[in-house]
Amino acid sequence: MVKTVSYVHTNSYEVLYPISKSTKNIWICFHGLGYLSLYFKKYFKDLDPETNAVIVLQAPSKFYLDKKFKHVGASWLTRVDTVQEMDNNLHYIDEVIKNEKLVGDPRLILMGYSQGVSIATRFLKHYAQPIKALLMHSGSIPDELSEQDGKLFKSMTDRIIHIVGTEDEYLTEERIEKEQQKIDLLFGEKCEFHRPTIKHEVASDLLISISKTLS
Repeated sequence: MVKTVSYVHTNSYEVLYPISKSTKNIWICFHGLGYLSLYFKKYFKDLDPETNAVIVLQAPSKFYLDKKFKHVGASWLTRVDTVQEMDNNLHYIDEVIKNEKLVGDPRLILMGYSQGVSIATRFLKHYAQPIKALLMHSGSIPDELSEQDGKLFKSMTDRIIHIVGTEDEYLTEERIEKEQQKIDLLFGEKCEFHRPTIKHEVASDLLISISKTLS
């Protein structure tokens, strides 16, 4: 017999560059599997702090990455209790947005990398308010998102950006085809594509270039 209990949970997040009077872009960043927000924020350090605020969220489930129990990473969710864990994630993200007084702020940029893509897109569906951009980097769009969700995304989002490296070691022909079908269904011609010559890694230089076109 499986029972469920609700309780108060506390989680952290990193603020790399705080919001100021000159801020034009507010990045809400979702890291990939095995990262911590503390280290993921380094990929955004070269953004212009005058115009870009950067908030890096922390996945709740931490684990050791090696048998020596030295390095720690984190995961947003797994195939076990996915809906329940995603609900927990949504509550956490909601509280961060409220704590930073960002509810309804049109300067928001949701940036997901790898596993973070699934969290960013699911949150946008839940949030359902206008944002400046949805940036999906080297991750898979959740299967449950529908054409109707795509219409919502396009109506709420000024720009939809998709990044994946041409040498990404996790890409297969089947996965590329499936992802393209999902992009076509949800975003159509509104999606902007960037295909840097990199493996499964964060394209920091490209993020800097994109940030300059968002201001």
